[in-house]
Amino acid sequence: MDEELIEKSIFTEIPTEKIYKERAIWVGTFLGGPLVAGYLIAENFKVFNDNEKAKITWIIAIVTTIVIFVGLSFIPENVKIPNQIIPIIYTAIAFSLAKRFQEQKSNEHIENGGEYYSWWRIIAIGIIGLLISVCTFICIDLFVSH
Repeated sequence: MDEELIEKSIFTEIPTEKIYKERAIWVGTFLGGPLVAGYLIAENFKVFNDNEKAKITWIIAIVTTIVIFVGLSFIPENVKIPNQIIPIIYTAIAFSLAKRFQEQKSNEHIENGGEYYSWWRIIAIGIIGLLISVCTFICIDLFVSH
């Protein structure tokens, strides 16, 4: 066995908390919207002991959600936008941000023996986020249109 590997395994603490993969962030965000992206990315930041970035992530996710929902309410009905275009755009942005700001620490987490959350958890979070988003959109739409 390589001496460097032995030294690393002796002095490196194995992470006990799980994180979300970038691909899981993509799926969860597409299913549940920007709030789910905020949750998943912020939870990773917490595992990486970066609570300030977790707070900033939540602020960005909430503001983004409000902007998207209010913006959608103002699009005239005669303007046709493909249903998938907006979710694909915010999903790609969330994925890119997670990759940019968390990829290195995610890789280190796994190299040190850490684990990822299961796909069942990601799908459940995405569906819960979808329900919250739909209810929020309906409330905003009713408030703005009346």
